Amino acid sequence: MWSQTYDPLGQAWLSTISAAVPIVALLGSLAFLRLQAHTAALVGLVTSLLVAIAVFGMPVQMALASAAYGAAFGLLPIGWIVLNVIFLYQLTEERGLFSTLRQSITHVTTDARLQLLLVAFAFGAFFEGAAGFGTPVAVTGALLIGLGFTPLAASGLSLIANTAPVAFGALGTPIIALSAVSGLDLLALSGMVGRQLPFFSVLVPFWLIAAFAGWRGMVGIWPAILVAGVPFAGLQFLVSNLHGPWLVDVVASIASMAALVLFLRVWHPRDGWDPGARLGARVDEGAAMPPQSEIVRAWVPWIILSVVVFAWGLPPVKGALDAWTTGRLQVPGLHDLVVRVPPVVPAAAPEAAVFAFAWLSATGTGILVAALLAGLVMGCSFRDLAQTYWRTLRLVRTSLLTIAAMLALGFTTRYSGLDATLGLAFAGTGLFYPFFGAMLGWLGVALTGSDTSSNVLFGSLQRITAEQLGLNPVLMAAANSSGGVMGKMIDAQSIVVASTATRWYGHEGEILRYVFWHSLALASLVGLLVLLQAYVWPFTRLVS
Repeated sequence: MWSQTYDPLGQAWLSTISAAVPIVALLGSLAFLRLQAHTAALVGLVTSLLVAIAVFGMPVQMALASAAYGAAFGLLPIGWIVLNVIFLYQLTEERGLFSTLRQSITHVTTDARLQLLLVAFAFGAFFEGAAGFGTPVAVTGALLIGLGFTPLAASGLSLIANTAPVAFGALGTPIIALSAVSGLDLLALSGMVGRQLPFFSVLVPFWLIAAFAGWRGMVGIWPAILVAGVPFAGLQFLVSNLHGPWLVDVVASIASMAALVLFLRVWHPRDGWDPGARLGARVDEGAAMPPQSEIVRAWVPWIILSVVVFAWGLPPVKGALDAWTTGRLQVPGLHDLVVRVPPVVPAAAPEAAVFAFAWLSATGTGILVAALLAGLVMGCSFRDLAQTYWRTLRLVRTSLLTIAAMLALGFTTRYSGLDATLGLAFAGTGLFYPFFGAMLGWLGVALTGSDTSSNVLFGSLQRITAEQLGLNPVLMAAANSSGGVMGKMIDAQSIVVASTATRWYGHEGEILRYVFWHSLALASLVGLLVLLQAYVWPFTRLVS
């Protein structure tokens, strides 16, 4: 057995700097060296292994086993989710149903503000919930350009809109990863994030329209903004607390879109607002509205996805599937061999390392079943399905490598004690840590480009620091994800996706300047909410 040490160099500040080196290597590779995400993740992983072994004294076999454990978890269940969601998206795109889906949404209204609300916020949230990983920004940016928005407006506004849904993106992937690295209960984390973000699910639509149309333009459609935001926030709260993180955004976005579409049948703005050429241009006429039957056909795959994944997550179904297929592997050379010691834990205790092969009950398997059913409904042959799946696998192979490397890095820092050393240092912020804990999540997403990656890097650190300060660890781990969502609009990857989708190559700096202060202000508001939840009644009631 090997006991962790949190001050291997005999000087707390030197040990803390050493523990931070892998994170600096990862973030520096992304921010300054501008390496691709998978390359930067591998740089961070190699650095973490070197620091764990050479500085913190972790045995080589344990360090390699922890990295392998993290990589395996990155592929199943997280990579398995991403692969099969993109498979479904590819099926709809290749058969022209995505184009029909777009037309069915963008012909609801000719007011640019309402189009922005419907496309960037509600429809973008649906794609964040179903796929995540840059998909919503790419889709909504292209749609807004098609509607006549300028490249800057289309890029920046897509990024601002893609905030409140991010923590539950890709069918709950960030929360699943957060639970894995922090060791906290998945449903407890889901519920806590679901008691933080609904405030911003109401605020962000107002913020989005104000950023586009100014205060007066926003006031002119405030009833529609409420109709879009309140159902989203309400279902975000209910589903995250009563069901789990998997379908939060999918259900909430569908409710938001439906409510807004129905509302716009009976209400129209009469303030005479005109965006002007600087911000965007309304499109009064476009392609003919598809027949009702084609619209229904375009929505069927996503309805199948929602129904199957929802059923897959029900406790009786999940329990039955687990009973048939679940196997457990105690990771050789790691399970119960690493010992966490005080002051990180009250008493010395070994760390478990058990990999569960719950492949049939995994959410990704439910998505695959939904995609196959949807493919058959769309008229695909088995040969078509196989060929599309192979193309999808080639398309996401780099993303899968990135996810595996990120999780390997996170698990290495956890089992080597690097996260504990950093957590003890962050505990020095004392009373104000709830605010800075949320800002840490913001910084993590801004530099890694992913709420999932930020949770992997800092999730365990948040728990340790909270426990050192006597705070609720679930609150602070959730704050990492909730604060992180506001960093999504300024990360380099999202900005590049936006500039590519809007065909505005080479203007990434302008997009960053457009969204930076929005990002910082919203992140600060999340930090303030977490501070209130930690100390001030009645906000503390949201924590219990």
